Amino acid sequence: MQDLQLPLPHSFYERDTLLVAQDLVGCYLHRRLPETLGGGVLVGRITETEGYLGEADDAAHTARGRTKRNQVMFGPPGHAYIYLIYGMWWNLNAVTRPEGTGEGVLIRGIHPISGEEQMRDLRGGRKALADGPGKLCQAMAITGADYGSDLSGTDLFITPRTDPVTLRATPRIGIDYAETRHEPWRFIDAREKRR
Repeated sequence: MQDLQLPLPHSFYERDTLLVAQDLVGCYLHRRLPETLGGGVLVGRITETEGYLGEADDAAHTARGRTKRNQVMFGPPGHAYIYLIYGMWWNLNAVTRPEGTGEGVLIRGIHPISGEEQMRDLRGGRKALADGPGKLCQAMAITGADYGSDLSGTDLFITPRTDPVTLRATPRIGIDYAETRHEPWRFIDAREKRR
């Protein structure tokens, strides 16, 4: 059913970042695999997000301004900001707000809907499939090559939620250094069990 829906438009992302972070929970992340990885489309229901608020947020990559690494964050909304952490884990973010703002939403977890076996293969057979940002990128073959992708496009895109969600807001994870670490800018589908 998710394959029949159109991707979320750019206008969905050109709003308050924390509203976008909340509204993305329950939506569907789609990844069209290249033939070299077996082809097909992987689909996961987004279960967890975090908002990053640019200059007002010392945990954001854009807090100190534009760099070569974060330049897509200042571009038009609805594009993918992808970066590598710990030298091994790719992370996927959706750029939000009007162009020039430097804000975005980290997609932290998904629940597999379609292509779970391919996701498991991409994760090397690991039990924990996509309950973290690095795991979900590995499970969906999202890498730095997808940096700047149009999330309203055809290869990496998000479609609307089809069922209501019960949200729980908590502080973000892994930013103990930040003054904004206690802000409740992480949003979780409270009914989703970690996988």
